[in-house]
Amino acid sequence: MVETLMRKTRIAVLGTGGTIAGEASSASDVLSYQDSQLSAADTLAPLAPYLPREVELLALQISQLGSENFSTDTWLLLAHAISRLDQTEEPDGFVLTQGTDTLEETAYFLHLALKTAKPVVVVGAMRPATAISADGPLNLLRAVQLAASPQVRGFGVMVVANERIFSAREVTKSHTSSIDSFCSPEFGCVGYMQNGDVKLHRMPSRHHTINSPFSVSGLQSLPKVDIVYAYAGAGSESIRAFLDGGTRGLVHAGTGNGSISSVHQMAYREAILRGVAVVRSSRTGSGLVSRNGAVDDDAFGSISSDTLSPQKARVLLSLALTLKQDAPELQRYFDNY
Repeated sequence: MVETLMRKTRIAVLGTGGTIAGEASSASDVLSYQDSQLSAADTLAPLAPYLPREVELLALQISQLGSENFSTDTWLLLAHAISRLDQTEEPDGFVLTQGTDTLEETAYFLHLALKTAKPVVVVGAMRPATAISADGPLNLLRAVQLAASPQVRGFGVMVVANERIFSAREVTKSHTSSIDSFCSPEFGCVGYMQNGDVKLHRMPSRHHTINSPFSVSGLQSLPKVDIVYAYAGAGSESIRAFLDGGTRGLVHAGTGNGSISSVHQMAYREAILRGVAVVRSSRTGSGLVSRNGAVDDDAFGSISSDTLSPQKARVLLSLALTLKQDAPELQRYFDNY
């Protein structure tokens, strides 16, 4: 009798550093630690007894950076690495470990830029690997289990944190130090992990990955886009500095429903006349920035961010500017992605 050998599910795990790879001098220290000390293989080692036998891992170290040091160049490096692995190693899914500070931005960029239907899970930790109750090992185990699940094929890029599954477009870090720091304030998570089982409740609602028009193949850089923060008494110095620095787009982190003060309006008008795209978003943390709401976008020439936070709006605008320049076309991207 010939025994049929089943092919194992292969998950590529890309390490970039962050708290999940951090170490402290004391197991009780969860604040004064050095991030990005362990390799991807080191962070995976504690998982070995708990991985399903049908899953095998491919560990690759991409960088050793805290995510506060990530740049658009880092995003391109990661996108190119995943695309290359997809073609050469043909894994069934991907896990990316990184610091939590800008995790939501990386995840959304990959959600828009990658051209694969395979699951991609971005995961981090709020406590270093040396902590008594480190959250990284369980988060990472759940990320591997999720990436190996055929249930989430076509879901794009996801984030797993504290047993919850989030879509990259909506997830945000909402606390400085709690292990329950990730949430999706407007739409909630897409599902849960229960002892390694995937429990889904909804699909991602916007286009992404293979249904996105954005491609970074061959791109070595992205258009420069900056964020202007609104507050009582804010001047226009930052806007003018960004214009002098060669910005291609400005995201207004506005008060309320993306309101723009008269001082800022004058500077933004100059930016728009120079061909710089201006997107209105909100610093509030949730809600829809309405088209032609606080500002007459049609008359002013601005773009409303829908429900995207300022940092997510910057991600989308950077990619959108690789394809289009005029405000009506850019608005369509914000309406659909």
